[in-house]
Amino acid sequence: MKTSIPPSHEHPFAQYVRILGKGKKGSRSLTETEAYDAMSMIMNAEVEDVQLGAFLMLLRVKEESPEELVGFVNAVKKYCTPTIEGVDFTLDWSSYAGKRRHLPWYLLAIFILAENDIDIFMHGASGHTIDRIYTEDALNTLGFSVANNWQDVIKHKQQQGFAYFPLQHLCPKLSNIINLRNTLGLRSPVHTLARLINPTDAPYVIQGIFHPAYQPSHQQASKALGYNNALVIKGEAGEIERNPDTLCKALSISDGVFTEEEWPKVFDRRHLKESSLDLTELTRVWNGSNNHEYGTAAIKGTIALALKLVKQASTQDDAFKMANSLWDERNKTLI
Repeated sequence: MKTSIPPSHEHPFAQYVRILGKGKKGSRSLTETEAYDAMSMIMNAEVEDVQLGAFLMLLRVKEESPEELVGFVNAVKKYCTPTIEGVDFTLDWSSYAGKRRHLPWYLLAIFILAENDIDIFMHGASGHTIDRIYTEDALNTLGFSVANNWQDVIKHKQQQGFAYFPLQHLCPKLSNIINLRNTLGLRSPVHTLARLINPTDAPYVIQGIFHPAYQPSHQQASKALGYNNALVIKGEAGEIERNPDTLCKALSISDGVFTEEEWPKVFDRRHLKESSLDLTELTRVWNGSNNHEYGTAAIKGTIALALKLVKQASTQDDAFKMANSLWDERNKTLI
């Protein structure tokens, strides 16, 4: 519950707004402890709506530091729905952006990885930004189940090789803040920190971001959070999907060591935005009845990145060769 503060007293949360908003010379980033305390107050509903809006937008303008992200994530983890026995995954895959230029080809990459014993825990949110296709909606269209609780997560892992758990069930309080996007007019830092939660403590973590400036922050925060094998890419539209039209800069942590590499672009020319986003095209490409140059390259490139992260391939060439083989050998009747 929000605390009733007399008009003559300063609200306890005001200090955190002041730290961020005191002007070019007076403002600074929060320490990890301050970030933890501030986010704990937010999750406990101990802040006023006006304070929450100011806090989120000041962070948005400043851009979150790695220390702030670590503090926020550690606070949020306390409010996630507690896991149950049997929840155990290899790869954590966050999906919070949605697609608007191209179809969600990354889903077919996930199906390939799951078919080949790389079990994946997906978490994300949908509907917070207008005119985008989200993972949850695409999975429903393709005939795959979305989990409502941890029991569903275990069942879906056994049935599908992966599970998707919406943030509204994983962490309802955080989901409510993400849904402020259309009220505030901008995405908030919640979209950033949600990608870092890794709710099942999977040993491998993959993240897609839209703004390249966030890559080092995600990499550093991942290491501080104890994710010793993690990958951050500028994904297509901010999802975890390799854009084959551009060079891919991959910032990683491999066995606790920071690494950086570039994956060359596949095509010399850029592909145009899709004229329409028809999800049934995913099925046609999967079963081989349609060819899609961009989509197939995006799928294989995304598979290759994941294979190298989980150490099933040691070089880019090996990862691409393996991705090609897995794609060619897929079960075309899956969807």
